[in-house]
Amino acid sequence: MFFKNQGVDIVTELGNIRTAEQADSLFRTRMDAAQYNRMQKLKHPQVLLKIANTIAMADPDRIFVNTGTEEDRQFIRELALQTGEEAKLAMPDHTIHFDLKEEQGRIIDRTFYIANPGEHVSTLANHKNRDEALVDIREKMQGIMRGKTLIVGCYVRGPAGSPVSNPALELTSSAYVAHSAELLYRNHFQGFDEEVARQGHFFTNIHSQGLNRAEDLPHARVYMDRSYWTTYSFNCTYAGNTLLLKKGNHRFCVDKAVYENRGKELSEHMFITGIQGPKGRETWIIGAAPSGCGKTTTAMAGDLFVGDDLAQVWIAADGSVRAVNPENGIFGILEDVNWEGDPKLMELLRKPGVEVIWSNVLVDDAGVPHWRGNGEPVPESGINFQGPWKKGMVDAKGKPVPISHPNSRCTLRSSGLANYSPKAQDPAGVEVRIITYSGRDSNTMPPVWVGLTPDHGVVIGACIVSAATATEVGATGVKRAPWANAPFIPGALGDYMEAQFQFFNNPAINPEKQPIMAGLNYFLTHESRGGIGKGLLGEKRDVKVWLNWLERLARKEVQAIRTPIGLIPRYEDLKALFAAIISKPYPEDLYRCQFSLYLDHILDRIDMQMNAYRKEINLPPRLFEILEAEKRELLEWKGAHGAIVVPWEIQG
Repeated sequence: MFFKNQGVDIVTELGNIRTAEQADSLFRTRMDAAQYNRMQKLKHPQVLLKIANTIAMADPDRIFVNTGTEEDRQFIRELALQTGEEAKLAMPDHTIHFDLKEEQGRIIDRTFYIANPGEHVSTLANHKNRDEALVDIREKMQGIMRGKTLIVGCYVRGPAGSPVSNPALELTSSAYVAHSAELLYRNHFQGFDEEVARQGHFFTNIHSQGLNRAEDLPHARVYMDRSYWTTYSFNCTYAGNTLLLKKGNHRFCVDKAVYENRGKELSEHMFITGIQGPKGRETWIIGAAPSGCGKTTTAMAGDLFVGDDLAQVWIAADGSVRAVNPENGIFGILEDVNWEGDPKLMELLRKPGVEVIWSNVLVDDAGVPHWRGNGEPVPESGINFQGPWKKGMVDAKGKPVPISHPNSRCTLRSSGLANYSPKAQDPAGVEVRIITYSGRDSNTMPPVWVGLTPDHGVVIGACIVSAATATEVGATGVKRAPWANAPFIPGALGDYMEAQFQFFNNPAINPEKQPIMAGLNYFLTHESRGGIGKGLLGEKRDVKVWLNWLERLARKEVQAIRTPIGLIPRYEDLKALFAAIISKPYPEDLYRCQFSLYLDHILDRIDMQMNAYRKEINLPPRLFEILEAEKRELLEWKGAHGAIVVPWEIQG
């Protein structure tokens, strides 16, 4: 658990502005007349105090209040160019931002929760006690914005009026961060006070890039103060560390769901996409996958796009499970994005008409961005995340210097997508009928399987396994990735798991509207199934078939094969869907490779999960009951069928 409003509020302690009158006096002193008049439109006293204390602590030379107008957005764009945080590219409305070459992902080793005595903090996260954090923030953030412009932004994370949308302040000296916020979130300056009053809270995000030098990176920090729902970020520029409206506030939303609305609300690291089934019906899917594991690709594979990264989920009055996207845009990994696998996104990236911020790609001599896996000719030279680049370049260790960093990104509004759904702006959200969980698993689980009960579905989410990706600096190897949300769960994992069990067993859910819960795995390799090479057993476009099969199953229009791990598809159903959905043959031998159960691999995976979870505190016994039952049945199958079970051997 965590304790609200316990201990000193650090920004208030450092700014020492305690009353609305003191805040107004500071605004009059530090702002020009135009900006002061804008600030007068904000009335909520706690909002004003957070802004005033940030000014007093960070001491910027100028303050700009962003009201969300096109004129204000243009000011921010031009400021980003003036400060050198961005540069123009050949395509109109496209710019490039380069992070320091040493800061190309989340700095998980320098990211901390601020903890009070007696609080449980996730075993998968770092934390510092409040007194230590206060000293560190005082040392590094006092005066950090001298010579800079503080940009004040008021946003809502989700459609205004939704029961699970959360208002948030973004207070930053980085025009690039402010520009990114305008693309990714809903500026709600005009109605901010009303949203704060409706929800009874708001989040605060305070960031400064400092001097943006490599030598300052050891002193970079990201702090999340759960007691006061305030984040602090300094001496860093990568958006995952600085755009705290994103994952920083997502962590607070997880706390809110687990400790304030347990069993009624979820805050998940999930895409939201819709499938148009037979006769034009809409079936909505939300799905979790760690960064770099195909989440954006899966979101784009749907016929109707709402979001590719985060989802706020709740139980509506009609007994349906519903979801909204707290974001309004895409901060997407570019590696392997190409015309074959991602045509809708490529339309926005390669044709004029959409505003895009590129980061850490190669920019050729003509001002055109390039990245690994784009399926296009590689230029001879250009500038990338590490400096000047030429084809055939090697680093000091003789290793080839890649054309772009594997965590290079594009930032853009999602409304330009061909499959964008206006329901993305509906406060009522979309009705969720399918929930998926996926990672990077080269040798164990089939491409798709479905939990036998909601509790089995929770366990599928708890047991995601993934290879480390470039989104986290210094992370390597294969790791567990519970719900693809573990880096963003502030409290004890047992509390989060209990909240999942309570939510999906809530009697308020109409049984006819209960979502099915499934695992997805796009990363099986040929060599893991007796073939040659590490190539994948399948293609990106196959994702549409797995989603459409789940859509038919959720609507009770196909049958499935029951196994100890859950339900798997029948060959004849997949063969028909491959032909109808993507006009592709689906041979029986490929089905055999993809859906045969390699029991020893699955048993090893279960043992790994149970051994790891036994180290956690207060875990719901239901997790172990389900895994133990699954293990017993798998061992029975191994005795009856051998170590490898071919689907049609057990199909009824």
